[in-house]
Amino acid sequence: MPALSHASSLDWGELSPLRLTARTVADGVYAGLHPSPRRGAGIEFGGHREYVPGDDLRWLDHRTLMRHGRLMIKEFETETDRALRLIVDASASMGFRSDRARGAKLAYAALIAAALTRIAIAAGDPVALEWLGGQGGRSLPAIGGREAFERIVGTLELAEPDPPGQLTEEELERALTSTLRQTRRGAIIVLFSDLLDLPESALERFAALGGAHRRTLVVVQVLDPLETDFALSGPLRLRATESRALIETDAETAREGYLAALGALQERWRARLISRRGRLVVCDSASDPVEVVRSVIRAAEGRLA
Repeated sequence: MPALSHASSLDWGELSPLRLTARTVADGVYAGLHPSPRRGAGIEFGGHREYVPGDDLRWLDHRTLMRHGRLMIKEFETETDRALRLIVDASASMGFRSDRARGAKLAYAALIAAALTRIAIAAGDPVALEWLGGQGGRSLPAIGGREAFERIVGTLELAEPDPPGQLTEEELERALTSTLRQTRRGAIIVLFSDLLDLPESALERFAALGGAHRRTLVVVQVLDPLETDFALSGPLRLRATESRALIETDAETAREGYLAALGALQERWRARLISRRGRLVVCDSASDPVEVVRSVIRAAEGRLA
C-alpha cells in the first residue's frame, strides 16, 4: 500500500518538548488508573516431575496420586523478565504529518513510547528500546531506575525517519533477532508502526516473538488522520515512499480501494496477534495521547498499571 510522502526531518509539532509532554501524558494516565494489585514476580504452573526423596510434600499432586498411583511434584515458574520492550518503526512513511496531526507519526509514536516508559519505570519494571530503521536513534538494553526515563527520552528525541525506500529484510531481522535474544518469559513487547513500509514477513516475524514464552505482544498502529479517512478531493499525485513512484489519480477513485486495503491490513495483523494472545491498537496522530496510552495498557492486560 503506498504511503503518503514523508518529511526529510522529523516534525514534532505540538508534541515538543518530548520530556515535558510525556510527563504530562503519563500524569493524565495515572489519574484514570486504579492501583495495581501486582506485588513482585508472577508465579505460574510449569508442569510435573517425578517425586524424589526430600521434595517438599506441599507440592505433591494428590490428583495424580489418586488416579495413577504415582508420586508427582508440581513445579512452578517465576516470570523473571518484567521488562517493557519498545520497538519503534522509523521507516520513511513514519515521517509524514498532515495539517490535522499533532506531529509526525514518528514523533507521536515517540510520545506514546516515552509515556509508557515513565509508567513502567514507576512500577519498577525496566524498559528496553529497539528501532526498525531510522537515523540517529540507538538501541538501549533493558534499564530501570531514576535515570532510565531520561536516557530513553533522550534517544527518542534523536530519531529521524529513513529517506524514501522500504525497510529491508536485513533491518527487520536485526531488530527482531536482538529483541528475541534479550527478551525472556513474561515481558511486554510493544511495536509502534504505521505497518505501511514493512516487509511482507514482518507480521509472522513479530508474531513469533510471542511463542510459548508468555510474552505479551502489542502493536500500536500509528496513522496520520489523513491516512485514516483519506479526506481528499479532486486530482491527486501520490508518491510511494518505498519506491518513489508517482501515482496520478483522483481522490474519489482511490478512496474506496485505499480504505479497503487499509482495513484488510489491520484485520490480518489483528487476527494473527489474537492467535498469539496479542492485541492491535489503532490510533492516529491527532488522537488524545492519554487515551492511546490507556488503550495500550488495557491491551497489555493491565500489567503496566
